[in-house]
Parts: sequence; structure tokens; C-alpha cells
Amino acid sequence: MTEYQSNMQHSVPASMSLFTGANTITPHLNDAQTKASRKLKTSLEQAIKDSGLRDGMTISFHHAFRGGDKVINMVMDVIANMGFKNLTLAPSSLTSVHSPLVAHIENGVVGKLYTSGIRGELGEAISKGVLKEPVHIHSHGGRVHLVKTGEIDIDVAFIGVPCCDEYGNANGTNGKSRCGSLGYAKVDAQHAKHVVMLTESLAAYPNHPASITQDYVDAVVKVDEVGDPSKIGGGETRLTSNPRELLIAKRAADVIINSGYFKQDFNIQTGSGGASLAVTRFLGDEMVRQGISAEFGLGGITSTMVAMHEQGLIKNLLDVQCFDAGAADSLARNPNHLEISANEYANPSSKGAVVDRLDVVILSALEIDTQFNVNVITGSDGVIRGASGGHCDTAAGANLAIIVAPLVRGRIPTVVNKVLNVVTPGESIDVLVTDHGVAVNPNRPEVRERLLQAGIEVVDVEALCERAKSLTGVPQAIEFEDQVVGYVRYRDGSVIDVIKKVKE
Repeated sequence: MTEYQSNMQHSVPASMSLFTGANTITPHLNDAQTKASRKLKTSLEQAIKDSGLRDGMTISFHHAFRGGDKVINMVMDVIANMGFKNLTLAPSSLTSVHSPLVAHIENGVVGKLYTSGIRGELGEAISKGVLKEPVHIHSHGGRVHLVKTGEIDIDVAFIGVPCCDEYGNANGTNGKSRCGSLGYAKVDAQHAKHVVMLTESLAAYPNHPASITQDYVDAVVKVDEVGDPSKIGGGETRLTSNPRELLIAKRAADVIINSGYFKQDFNIQTGSGGASLAVTRFLGDEMVRQGISAEFGLGGITSTMVAMHEQGLIKNLLDVQCFDAGAADSLARNPNHLEISANEYANPSSKGAVVDRLDVVILSALEIDTQFNVNVITGSDGVIRGASGGHCDTAAGANLAIIVAPLVRGRIPTVVNKVLNVVTPGESIDVLVTDHGVAVNPNRPEVRERLLQAGIEVVDVEALCERAKSLTGVPQAIEFEDQVVGYVRYRDGSVIDVIKKVKE
């Protein structure tokens, strides 16, 4: 301690530190040659080592690439080879491409799991009890709530992006493998203790526009591939040509048009599923006929919504995730196509979630019961094979929540007396549209009356349930063991249901 500091020490409170040098907390500034590139790591293994990752910590990932994601399996293989154990895995969602995680669970690398969705072999394995403790299934808004309240306490976030500069400024609209909006990754970047950016392309500084900015990023690693963008829009986000789905979509459009909410500057979101996404096509024709436009379209944005935006039918697109390449291209070129975070999108404890401004949301269902409760997580065999996504978030926020679903799938009824698992409570669902009729929740008599006045036939949901039984017979009840393999978390963090192990 210098004489100057010694003299000052008696004048400064003990709670304050004394000056010890210009770069005490910024030692990288002492080396002019490396300060700009100090975040660049030579390998993913080096980035993990430098992150301070230890056994028992929590790591996170985002799912902008959906079925084309290559980051989770890549990172988990390296982590496993480095010998880490008992990690909590907290991705925003998982798909069937992540089946290699089963081995990491069995080997003790992963001990706990939070996710919005699980499919394929991973879902089957978890349904059989492969995890040491039940999986936590949350909604997209609910995940942010759990992050911000500290239950999901992210130690290291691994964020895959198509392009990034050496300081960490990244986006999903430039580079080879464009995924579009990084709405889910934004939350992880803002709340993780350490952020590792994996990029296919190192862009010149400053890379802009920056969806995630340098002040949140600790490390940057160049890798060969982060994802296959051609697989973002498959499966549940496909555009349909199925006659039955188109019939349901047309009926749903008629419901919306006559619901009282179809007017100038209404707001809309279409969920995943062929019929859900097709509704916008039919609405577009009627919007042109009536000369009205929507204030915004929300959620996972599709090329269909982009086309309506560019026709002037939807003024703004608020995008938490792009569902196809057309949406990613639009985000790069259309000034009123706006990227939003999952917190802005749907967090119930945020200071303003966009879902709260929705007039209409169209959602799909694996099952819906006579109390309008919806299951989107377990199949008819009781196995986890779906995703909570933004289902309960949007249903709670919208003025009119519509479920579109076929009455039966194969020989399996969709409308049942009681769903296997409740993801979205019936109190949030207003209308069910099937290929055999439309049912309105008794809580919404004014909607029912408007539809009847428009000449739309409305039936009781119980009648639809009986019709389904007449077509399929009564399925044999699934037998469950006492073991709980999953907690279904509502958007406020509460447990709305549990998933039990199916008896083999």
C-alpha cells in the first residue's frame, strides 16, 4: 500500500475499496494485442473449461432450429467426454433429434430436466422413468417466469447462432444457416451467469443488427454447424393440403369472422398444427373482402403470415421464433417484422406480455375433454410426445381461444370425457372446432349466440364426445403406476398435473 493510499484509508468507509490500478477488474486491457479477441476460444472444450462448469450445475440451450438443431447433441457429447455429472439441463424445448440425450441421462451426465417439449425416443425413455426425478414440462412464458424467479438458475448458456463477431454480437438473420428470431435465446443470454456463443461464421465487428449483444457474452467458439434450417419448418409447423384439416380451418375462420373479434386492428396468433396454420389463408380472403387489417400477428411466424404482412393485411409481425425460411428472410428485410424475446412474448410475471393483447389465438390439441381442458403433451398411449409451448400462455391472454382438432385420429378419439394430462385449463378455452361440429364453452354464451345468429351450427361438447365414441368405440383405459415421471407446470410455475409411468 502506498503512502497516499495509507493516508486515504482512514477517510474511506470500510464498505468501499481503495483504488489499486487502472485495470484491476479489466486485466485484458493491459494487452493491446489480444483485448479484442479475448473472448475467442480455440475449441468448445476450452470454452466449457473456462466457463467454470462443475458437476450439479444448470446449463441451457434454445430451440430456434427445432428439428434441425445440432448444438445440444454436440455440446452434451463434449461435456460427457469431459466427465461432468448430475447436470440440470434446461433447454427451451427438445425434439426427436435429441434422442442421444437418453444415453447422457443413463450415464449420469444429466440428472434433472426442464423443457417445454419432448418427442421421440427421449420422450419414450422419460415416460419409462429413465430420469432420477420427474421432468418439468413448462410453457414458453412459464420458462421465463421460472428463470426470473430463480428456480431455473442458469450457470452456463450455450447459444448456437449462424453468425457472430469476435465480441459476441449475434443474430439469426445472416450467415449460412439462418434461423431467424432468437427470442428464446435472448432470455438465456440476459440471465445466465456465463454465456458461450457457438457460431458457424465469424462476422466483422460490429455484427449488426445484434439480437444478442456483446455485453451479455463471455465466450465465442467457431464450429462447423449449429443447425439445419431446412428442418425448422417440418412436422407440426407444416402447411397442410389435407382436406379434413382444410375443412376444420375453414370452419375456424368462419367462427373468427362471426365471433365479434374480427374487426379493424384485431390481433391474432396461429399455433402449430396444419389446421391452425391454414386458418390464416381463409382469414386473408375475408380481410381483403371487408377491407380490414390486423394490428399484429404474433408468435412463431410463418411464410403465410409474412405474405399477409407484405399485402398490408397484417401491419406488424411480432416474432419470438421463425417457423420457416420465408419468415427468417422477412425478419431481415421488413422493418415492421419485429424480433421479441420470450419474456416480451408470454411471461405472465413480466411487466407486459404481448399475449395479453391478443384478440384471437388458434391452437391445436392431442386431446380435449368435456370440460374443455386440453392435453398437448401425452399421446393416447400415455407417452410424452408433445410440447406445452405457448399453448396455455396464449389461451390465457387471448380474448378468444379456439382449439382446432379432428374429432378422431385413426381409431383414437380426440374429444374425450377426461384428458390424460391437463396442460391448458378449460377455463381458458372458448371454442372447439372439429370436422364434426363446433362447440362453445358454456362460459362464453355471447360467443355462442353470435355464431348461431350467423347461421353456424353449434353443438354441445358432450355430443361431440359421444360422436367420437360411436366412431371408435370406447378405448381401453390406460393403466398407470404410482411413479410420477413428469410435472406439468402452468405458466405461473404451479403444478397443474403430473404425468405417471404407464404400466408395461
